[in-house]
Amino acid sequence: MSDASRGVVVAHGVLAQALVDEAERITGQRGALVAVSNSGGDRAEIERRVEAAVGDGPAVIFVDMPCGSCFIASMRMERERKDVRVVTGTNLPMLLDFLSHQAMPPVEGAARAASKGHDAIRHP
Repeated sequence: MSDASRGVVVAHGVLAQALVDEAERITGQRGALVAVSNSGGDRAEIERRVEAAVGDGPAVIFVDMPCGSCFIASMRMERERKDVRVVTGTNLPMLLDFLSHQAMPPVEGAARAASKGHDAIRHP
């Protein structure tokens, strides 16, 4: 699965780890998602954490909000790397879908994840 994109979930506090834990529990897939928290880190430290989590291969970075330290660090990676894409407003349905379609290139995987996450938002 060397061509598979890594999923990096970047969020405030313990949210990233909670989302990764539940996505892994539901799918049974381990190690495809990496959690990054902004807790206790300044801008430079959060950027280092995101960079380390992304690694050398293709990645989709899932960020909790389209603003703030998590977003800024993630967008820096997208600007620097053609094989990295960022999706904001992360929710569990988009992570579950990503895990089922990791072989997609990051551009396509990010677009699909954003669409699936959006579709999961309902007001009954």
